Parts: sequence; C-alpha cells; structure tokens
Amino acid sequence: MERKTTHIPPEDIARQRGYCGAIKEINTRFAKAPLAFVDTYGCQQNEADSERIRGYLKEMGYGFTQDEKEAAVIVINTCAIREHAEQRVLGNVGALVHTKRKNPNQIICLCGCMVQEPHNAAKIRTSYRHVDMVFGPHALWRFPEFLYRILTRRGRIFETADDPGSIAEGIPVVRQNGVKAWVSIMYGCNNFCSYCIVPYVRGRERSRDPEGILAEVEELAKAGYKEITLLGQNVNSYGKDLPEPMDFADLLRKVNAVPGDFLIRFMTSHPKDATEKLFDAMAECEKVAPVIHLPVQAGNNRVLKAMNRVYTREIYLEKVRQLRQRIPDIVLTSDIIVGFPGETTEEFEDTMSLLREVEYDALFTFIYSPREGTPAAKMPDPMSKEEKSANFQRLVDLQNEISLKKHQAYEGKTIRCLVDGRSDDPRNNLTARTPGGRLVHFTGDEKLIGTYQNLTITGCSTWALFGELAE
Repeated sequence: MERKTTHIPPEDIARQRGYCGAIKEINTRFAKAPLAFVDTYGCQQNEADSERIRGYLKEMGYGFTQDEKEAAVIVINTCAIREHAEQRVLGNVGALVHTKRKNPNQIICLCGCMVQEPHNAAKIRTSYRHVDMVFGPHALWRFPEFLYRILTRRGRIFETADDPGSIAEGIPVVRQNGVKAWVSIMYGCNNFCSYCIVPYVRGRERSRDPEGILAEVEELAKAGYKEITLLGQNVNSYGKDLPEPMDFADLLRKVNAVPGDFLIRFMTSHPKDATEKLFDAMAECEKVAPVIHLPVQAGNNRVLKAMNRVYTREIYLEKVRQLRQRIPDIVLTSDIIVGFPGETTEEFEDTMSLLREVEYDALFTFIYSPREGTPAAKMPDPMSKEEKSANFQRLVDLQNEISLKKHQAYEGKTIRCLVDGRSDDPRNNLTARTPGGRLVHFTGDEKLIGTYQNLTITGCSTWALFGELAE
C-alpha cells in the first residue's frame, strides 16, 4: 500500500488558473456571462469538491443557475456508495439528452466517485454519448484544462486512471453560504471495509499539512463563518503520513485555538481509531461540538469481522462508555447496514440489542447494496429481500422510538443555537442547530440567519425540535 503523499506543485495549479483566465477571455465575447449548473450527490466530501469546481467556474467567468436548461456547462458530481444513488445519476444524466438537443453547444460533465468505477465509466462512454467530459476525484484539479480543451477542440474527455491520489492546494472555492464551511483535512481511505468502494475510487489516505488547514480555518473565522466542519473519510487517521508527528486530536486542539466565535464539527470517525486522546480533546476544547458520528455498521462480531471493521461489539461499546464518561451530554449518531451478505436473523438481533444499549440520537440506516469490485459483492447472500426489508423496518421503528424519547428530553430547555437557514415547516420560517446538531424549527426575522440565538424548546417530533426565541 503506497503511503507517500503526492503534492501537486504550485506551478501546476498556476497553470490551471491560467486556463481559467483563457476561458474567461472566451466568455467575455458573449453579451452576458454564460451560466453553469453544478449538481452534487453523496457525502460532505463531494459537497466540498463541488465548492472547488464552482471556484474554478467563477474564475472562468461563469455565473450560476439551478436550471439545467439555462446552463452552458453542467457538472454532475456523483456518488458510488449505493446502487440507488448511481441509478438516480444515470436517470438524470439520461434526461439531459433533451437539453443538449435544444442547445448543442452545452457541455455536460460527470465527475466524482461513481465515474471512477471502470464499469460505470465504460457505460457512460458507450451509452451516454451526449456526455462530453468524465473525470474522477483524482483529476478534479485539472478541470480547467479539460474544459479549455473541449471549448477549443471539442471531442470527449475521459480521465479516470487508477491513482493512489494526491493533494492539490490553492484551488479557488465558492462556498454555498457564509454561515457554514467544509474544510477537507485529508483524502482517501485505507480501511477497505469489505462492502465499501471508497478506497478504490478515492485512493489511499493522504493528509493535508496542518499549516494549510489552519490558514483556511483562520480565513473562514475572520470572514465570520460560524460553523466549520473538518472532513475526511476517516478523520481519526489524520496525520499518519505526515513527516512531523501529529494526530487528529492534536489538530483539533490547534483548530480550537484559532480566534473567533465558531463551532467545530468533524466527520467521519472510524471506531477503530477513536481514542481516549481524541475524547479528551473533544471534552477540553470549548469550540468542539458535543457530537460524534461513530458508524458501528452491525452489532454482531461475526458480521463485523466479515465487514473487515477491525473492532468487536465489546470494543465499540467500551469506546461509547469512555466518550460518555467525558462528555455526558454527547450526541451520538451512527450508520447501520441491514442484510449484509450472510447475516442471519439471530445476528441481526445483536444489532437491535446494541441499539437498545447505546440509544443513538439519530441513525443512518441502509439495506446492503452490493458494489462491484468489493469482496462483499462475491459473498453468499441467502436472506431474501423481504426478510431484509422486514428487519430494516424493525430497526427504523426502534430508532424512531429512541429519537423521539431523546428529543422529548430537550423540551423546556433553553439552548444557544446557530440560526442556519429557512425552514420548510409551514408553521415556522427559520431553522437552527443545537451544538449537538439537532434541527430546530422556529419563527423569527430572517436577519437572524448566521447568528447564535438562545432558543427555548417548546415541542418536538421524531426528527426535529420546535422552539421560540428566549426572552
């Protein structure tokens, strides 16, 4: 396994920004700035990647639209975690043949994890001829070069070569709002869970230098961002490839020391690397939110071993105990896969009992989806879809009971929350988040967006809290 991190030289990034300038010159020939549409599927890392794509597009002179019919350039950033996500992408890409027919000069680009899978890249090449550009996560930094080639020479571009991955600093960023920001601290994954495609499409783990991360956080804090989320496929592995020793707990303390009134979140944490040192840092750093996403995936040891999770149920539960000992009000969320190949109903009961013992605040649940190229895709899978669906529903019903009980405990409390946007609840016009990330609907002036406010919790549902401004 290649551990050495490759850094893209600054002069290579400068060359890409030169392509941005050349494209901007082309775009000045139009009566008004052409528009770009960027659509993102999947995880927060994909969201962060799309912010860099928008950064490049803005530097090229493009405006932005949410209507693909208006767009001169369409970029679809894809996800490969589950089959359902891939089918949604392919359906939406197929529909773009109509916009391309009306606007033959429209440029359609597919990027992200899904297109890094060889079978999907081949399918797009042969069956989706209206797609002009395909590039994987490793080639994102070269997006301006690819777009310039298409604008000046036409033809199609496919850049999906297998690559251990690299780090590119200095790419411009356009963030979605001025309240919350994503900061990638590392890329790739070395865990090779038997069901997961991520290490194959995002490459090996590679950590950004702490100086670059801290400079980005300082810039965001000065700009007034109120919530900064540190991102990695497994943030707990941060620093293992750095020349100077540093781990994630060390980085967390350094980010906490950056001046400013902001909250620090992070994701995702692999349980095998979640240490007491990390829990101590979380407890002692006043800016670190009292929340952790700690995916367990299953509650049975045989299934965990088959998943290559490298911990047991007992080890996981001990980490939860250590965490709650240090941070009694910690908000704990997790992922669970139902119907992993070979899982029996008796083994699934172990997952149900773990759920009762831990009592997560929220849970992300999935029925197993085979990913071509992973070891689990070749494992015997005798349980019927009907049994898996029944187990899945039992899991969801139990978690809903727990979530409602957890939310009811907030009623009557006044909590400092970050007002982060507009609500889709017809009774309230704003949303906020507690420090633990719980959603709160309330009514107030839209000028409050981007500020911290004390909210008194007046009610709840399974999925959200309801509150009002404290007097």
